[in-house]
Amino acid sequence: MKHLFVFFAYFALTPANALNITDFTQEADQFFGSYVEHGLVDYQAVKQNMEEVEALYQQIAKMSAQRMADAEKKAFYINAYNLIVIRQIAENYPVSSPMKIDGFFDQQKHKVAGEMLTLNELEKQKLLQPYKDARIHFALVCAAQSCPPLPQHAVQADRLDEQMNQLTKKALNNNDFIRLKSGQKEVAVSKIFEWYKDDFKQEASSVLAYINTYRKEKIPSSYELSYYEYDWALNEL
Repeated sequence: MKHLFVFFAYFALTPANALNITDFTQEADQFFGSYVEHGLVDYQAVKQNMEEVEALYQQIAKMSAQRMADAEKKAFYINAYNLIVIRQIAENYPVSSPMKIDGFFDQQKHKVAGEMLTLNELEKQKLLQPYKDARIHFALVCAAQSCPPLPQHAVQADRLDEQMNQLTKKALNNNDFIRLKSGQKEVAVSKIFEWYKDDFKQEASSVLAYINTYRKEKIPSSYELSYYEYDWALNEL
């Protein structure tokens, strides 16, 4: 009888888990739609309605990733990262930069699907290492001006590959993010490409070759590559 109970309990929980990830993604989508504009966040408005991001933060803690399909899990962790970043900024708002908050990325821990993780651990252990997908760097936004623009929507499991391509193309065709100096035959790119160069070189022969994979206007291979300084000022609307 005990085994029979466990059997029925196991399957009874499955639909609830499936509904939870769907509901979470829809609520996250509505949240981003309400507080993100032109890739920037209205942190003052988030602060004034803190219960909204707090409710999503509590859902992130209680979700179960074990029964998610791969695409669901990947989308969940991306949305979770971006929501945790916004929640942490709003909690400390007004603040001029995430770097003004002690341990923002590497010390403060958050419960994510039952695990206590820092933002760095969430990024590396749950996304970069298991998926080896460099496009993740254009989906995660760290609350700084030099980050790629934050999408005004949640990423969705059933459209994940399409959305990841869109976010990557948007960043790599943005003249503020990829700074061409045609007269000097130079291109200055984000420090992201220096910090995570191994991720990009897993998918292309060089950083420039990776960038050209997603660009409409290809950058000549003869151009000199440099990295501009990262602007950690808040990505505030």
